[in-house]
This record gives sequence, structure tokens and C-alpha cells, in this order.
Amino acid sequence: MISSPITSVDCQKQVRSWRYVRSLVELLVPRCNCIFVEDDNYEKKPIPYFKHHSAATTTTTITGTIFGSRKGKVSFCIQTNPKSTNPILLLELAVSTTTLAREMRKGIVRIALESSTNLVSEHSSYSSSSSSSSLLSMPIWTMYCNGKKVGFAVKRKPTKADLEVLRKLESKNVGAGTIIKREDDDIMYLRGKFERVNGSHDSESFHLVDPEENMGQELSIFFLRSLN
Repeated sequence: MISSPITSVDCQKQVRSWRYVRSLVELLVPRCNCIFVEDDNYEKKPIPYFKHHSAATTTTTITGTIFGSRKGKVSFCIQTNPKSTNPILLLELAVSTTTLAREMRKGIVRIALESSTNLVSEHSSYSSSSSSSSLLSMPIWTMYCNGKKVGFAVKRKPTKADLEVLRKLESKNVGAGTIIKREDDDIMYLRGKFERVNGSHDSESFHLVDPEENMGQELSIFFLRSLN
């Protein structure tokens, strides 16, 4: 996704408070000329919500980073902490950075990622048993954003460019801003703490934690697996 090396972090454009995330979104939205991809069998699916925990769920807090160039697709990276060099998961989502920003402008973003044995066999050479492997090891996911099917999210290994982005953000626990790279295509990022909720072997979710409790932004990402 990132073809040239990052040269510096633009400190003047750095967003140091969640209060200004909205301004960053509005900066991106006017540039957006993307549309959602829908197929002939499109239907709005209800987004499950299991943030209110039961006795069967377990919760932890991890570092989540959403990043991407203005002209490219956005990625979602999960790390145990901001300085980790071995991400738990790196997904290339099915939408561009500007499309996701447009959805964030609405205040609530719920992304549902669904995977199944049939989906994997159709799109991947992945051979492990879907029922026995860990949920986040699934290689491809059908992605829904606020109820709309938008395409497929794909798990991938971090590239040198991805790791360089994460290295530039090592000192940041939370925040949003711009990283300057060459060829006039900035990398936009949103980093924060996410509450990780393990619902079952086949369901897991990540919920953005707002440290100031005034951002007015709800961002949740759900991972669901079926056997068909």
C-alpha cells in the first residue's frame, strides 16, 4: 500500500487531543470520491453488539491503529502495546481512508467482519481447519460497514512500509494525525486503546476507548466466524 519511504512526522499537523479527531475527519471527507461496493444479493445485516459483557466473556486492552494513504485503502493493526514489532493482526480493509473517514463523520462506526469455511475455500489456499484455528488467523473476511456490504478485508503480513509507520508511532499511545511521505501522498492515522472482548471461540470484538469521554465517536470492530 505504501510504495516509498516515510521521511518525517509532521509535528505541526499532529493531533494531540481526541477533541480534534472530528477536524481530521472533515479534512479527509471533501477529498472522498469513493463509493461502496455492493453485489446483487446485498442486504443490510444487523450488527451484533456484545460489549456488555457476560460471565463468559473476557476483556483486555490493546493498542489499535487505523492508517492509510489518502489515495489508498485503510489498514487496521492490533498490537499488544504501541512499541510491539510483531502485530497480533494486520488487516487491509475493503474501503479507502477517505471512505472510512466519511463514515466516521456520522459519529458511529460499526464494522462487522465475517469469515467461514466456504469463503476461505473460494478466495484462499488457506488449508487449516476453520473450526480449530484461532479466530484472527482467518485470511479473508466479508466486510460490512454500518450495515452495508463493502467488499473483502484481507489479512496480510506487515511490509517494511507498514513497520516503518508503526515505528514512527511508537511514542504515541493515543492520537490522530498525518505522517509525511514522498510523492505528495500523506499517511493518515488514528491510534487508540481498544477494549478487546472475547465472546467465544468464534466471536471477538474491539471497541475504541475514548480517554476524554467527549469525542462523540463510537468505533467498534466485530469478528465473527461461521462453519458454512
